[in-house]
Order: sequence, then C-alpha cells, then structure tokens
Amino acid sequence: MDGKLLARLGAVVFVAVAITATAIEMSRKEEEPAGQALRPVEVTPADPLRQAQRRCQLLGEAAARDAECLRTWAATRDRFLGVAPAPAPTSPQHDDGR
Repeated sequence: MDGKLLARLGAVVFVAVAITATAIEMSRKEEEPAGQALRPVEVTPADPLRQAQRRCQLLGEAAARDAECLRTWAATRDRFLGVAPAPAPTSPQHDDGR
C-alpha cells in the first residue's frame, strides 16, 4: 500500500469517527438533577450596604464627592478585609485643670 493512500484512509476514518461521536453527543438529552428542580427559592433580606453601593454606582463620577458614598466605600472595604469598623470620632473633652 502506498504511504499517501494509507494517510488518506486514516484521515477519512478519523473524520468518520469524529462525525459519529459528535452526532451521538448532540442527540443525547441532558438530564436535570432532581434536587435542583425542587429546591425552594430563598428570599434574602435586603442589604442596606448593597443598596447604598447601587446608589453610588448610579451617581457615577459625582459619587467621588458624595460623603455618603465615601462612607459606603469605607464600610465595604472594612467588610471585605474583615476589619471591625472604626469607632465614631468623639469630640475631645476640654479639661481646664480644675
């Protein structure tokens, strides 16, 4: 047998096997897992931080000058990093030495 003929025959067999495998795979019907179809939908409570983030997102460039957005971003950063929020600054008590 000639080498070129053998190579062509191998290519034809390979293509035939590939087409057959593709046809078989495409004819399969995907089965849905039974657990996913019956799982109830969970209602999550609204997250005020998430709502504030959406508000700031809608503000666009103006959010960089908005004090509430700056507080929201600080709270988001603290939540992401796992840092406890810093206590609110208190006004210093003036002690006149008496």
